[in-house]
Amino acid sequence: MESAALEIDGSVMEGGGQILRVSAALSCITGSSVKITKIRAGRSSPGLRPQHLSGLQLVSDLCSGSLEGGNIGSTEVSLTPGKIQSGNLTADTQTAGSVCLLLQVALPCALFADSASQLCLKGGTNAEMAPHIDYTVKVFKPILERFGIHFDCDIRMRGYYPKGGGEVVVTVNPLKELRPVVMTERGNITKIHGRAFVAGVLPFKLAKDMSTAAVRTIRKEIKDLYINIQPLQEKEKAYGNGNGIIILAESSTGCLFAGSALGKKGVYADKVGIEAAEMLLRNIRHNGCVDEFLQDQLIIFMALAKGTSRIRTGAVTLHTQTAIHIAEQLTQAKFTITKSEDELSSSVSYIIECQGAGASNPNL
Repeated sequence: MESAALEIDGSVMEGGGQILRVSAALSCITGSSVKITKIRAGRSSPGLRPQHLSGLQLVSDLCSGSLEGGNIGSTEVSLTPGKIQSGNLTADTQTAGSVCLLLQVALPCALFADSASQLCLKGGTNAEMAPHIDYTVKVFKPILERFGIHFDCDIRMRGYYPKGGGEVVVTVNPLKELRPVVMTERGNITKIHGRAFVAGVLPFKLAKDMSTAAVRTIRKEIKDLYINIQPLQEKEKAYGNGNGIIILAESSTGCLFAGSALGKKGVYADKVGIEAAEMLLRNIRHNGCVDEFLQDQLIIFMALAKGTSRIRTGAVTLHTQTAIHIAEQLTQAKFTITKSEDELSSSVSYIIECQGAGASNPNL
């Protein structure tokens, strides 16, 4: 007799694709069936979009599961997971949907396979409302290594809105269990660097303008650090036209932060550079150890780890609260958030603490 699927309300809190990603990944890892209702109910086009559907299909393939309601526009899906299998899998959004969001849903599952998995992810590599592939490689990946997680990312082709056409091959090594992570001391910012890029028919001058404007903006606040944002013309490995910038900051204790922006029709290049610089500055002012984007991406790994993780952050985002809500429903993990008075910084920071569920890989 199968136990009834756990019902997850897809419209709560942030109410977006993140609920799908966290629920599907944890369903796959814990072996519990889930039924997700009211998917993206508050969005302008509710229900599953192509990238959500490709992500769910990828997870279902990874765990030899069965997926019901997997259609574009569907507002209700059920996932019944089987055994997690390693292998070579492909997920293609056939749009500019983000390959990084595909990785977000598949990576946790692949950690619990019996051997290394190769995931070929196709879509947009630098998309709006999602991490840039550069962020995934330069910020997300090094911090995940603290949990004991290792994956390689081969960027074969970059793809931009609206055509997509990007391709990234990710090799994920399985592990027995995740280590807890403590990141509570920020230290000083020691290094700021990045890349400003143009691809396709766009002129190289745009890259230089984005870089110059970004450096100028950061200089107003951080006077004594060398800032190296390289302007680049992407030729061979880019499909379609696009421009954008990502700026990274590193701290003396190994914390990583980023600010990024993408060019749009009719938006001046220097405005794009300023937007990314301001995002970075906002993310390092609060003296936390992670930026607003890494914050919610770490929740699932904190929930799965064996032991207590503690991470200092700036304001806790709705995305993070949503991820915690879902993780607590699907695992034995327990989270607490406490306000942290900080003498060094005028702005408030918070400590997110998690007693992890200690998920163990039965295949290893």
